[in-house]
Amino acid sequence: MKPSTKIIASRKSQHSRAPAGRKDGWKDATTAIHAGESHHGVSGPVAPTIVRSSTFTFSDTAEMKRWAEGRSSAYIYTRYGNPTLALAERKLAELERAEGAVVTASGMAAISSALLAALETGDELISTRQIYGGSYRLMRDVFPRFGIRVHFVESDLAGAEQLVGPKTRALYVETPTNPTVQVVDLQKAAALARRHRLISIVDNTFASPALQKPLQQGFDMVVHSTTKALGGHSDFIGGAVAGSAAWMDRIRKMVIYLGGCMDPEVAFLLIRGMKTLDLRVRRQCDTAMAVARFLERHPKVARVHYPGLRSHSQHPLARRQMSGFGSMLAFDLKGGLPAARRFCDRTRLFLLAASLGGVESLVVLPIFTSHYKMSPAELRAAGVQPGTVRVSIGLEDSSDLIADLKQALA
Repeated sequence: MKPSTKIIASRKSQHSRAPAGRKDGWKDATTAIHAGESHHGVSGPVAPTIVRSSTFTFSDTAEMKRWAEGRSSAYIYTRYGNPTLALAERKLAELERAEGAVVTASGMAAISSALLAALETGDELISTRQIYGGSYRLMRDVFPRFGIRVHFVESDLAGAEQLVGPKTRALYVETPTNPTVQVVDLQKAAALARRHRLISIVDNTFASPALQKPLQQGFDMVVHSTTKALGGHSDFIGGAVAGSAAWMDRIRKMVIYLGGCMDPEVAFLLIRGMKTLDLRVRRQCDTAMAVARFLERHPKVARVHYPGLRSHSQHPLARRQMSGFGSMLAFDLKGGLPAARRFCDRTRLFLLAASLGGVESLVVLPIFTSHYKMSPAELRAAGVQPGTVRVSIGLEDSSDLIADLKQALA
């Protein structure tokens, strides 16, 4: 078999509609470790190979011509595809129960590629208001320059139906939301999109496929910052989109055009991270619940935002559509911004850093990070107070984390 033929055969297996390597009945933990991989023969590597090549060879010009005509799936250039990227895509697709996935250079590359693949000049987008600040600023500051109009609604989707018009093309939601972990009813959102033939896109970063699978609820596409729970070690930047084969073809073209491709070494780290996703997220959920309960009882805390608490207004919804409540929570301090700054400056075990989903527990002030350059009215609409602290729970012992919270709040 010629070398180029081997590449073609390998790539076809990794991008076929049927999941490659997934067995009926496999749970997520097993799927994340074994999906898309084949370990056979003598001296075969157990860990995936990093194909660190920018370009790939053809056997002859006839094969190159077939590729140019769209009749060959050979690898040509890593911006178009790469075996290590393909394995990461296969694993994520199977975890999300999708036909395919595309990995990108960052979460914002995934979000922008998905939205720009769905929208054209003159289109209108309906989005929930409570979303990651970077997504909000993209819609607020950039989309109007392309002639794309965005209508924002609350996380309960109240009034969304009345905003649908002849130019409405897509519905975008995030759940749980960043930073105040509000929960959007996935079935309700997907049903609204189907009724009006809208393209439905959901940011699943906070939950990850370990806790919810929006495509099974009827969504067209799922986007991720793989930097977070999927990677899990705070050591790379990446993103991904998952959905139908048809949509992934469009997303891949958008990534090729805009250049937001993932690096092969990052794809290797993502594969490594996904293999421990289930174990990490379940442990983090347990610790987050313990931390949320402690904070809820503390006299200096005005409010705790965590869907696992019965006091959370959407606790029943979270129980219905999620298999766990996640590693993210937020709380509002009674003393406002001065108290929040004092708390963050006093933590010893919790690191003062942006991002989330890693093994280290983090605290951050959204008004200085994810939701910077937003007006007081926009912050209020997003549920962010000056004294809001966002917390990402890592893998430390819960008693040690609570002890650190006690001394920082004293």
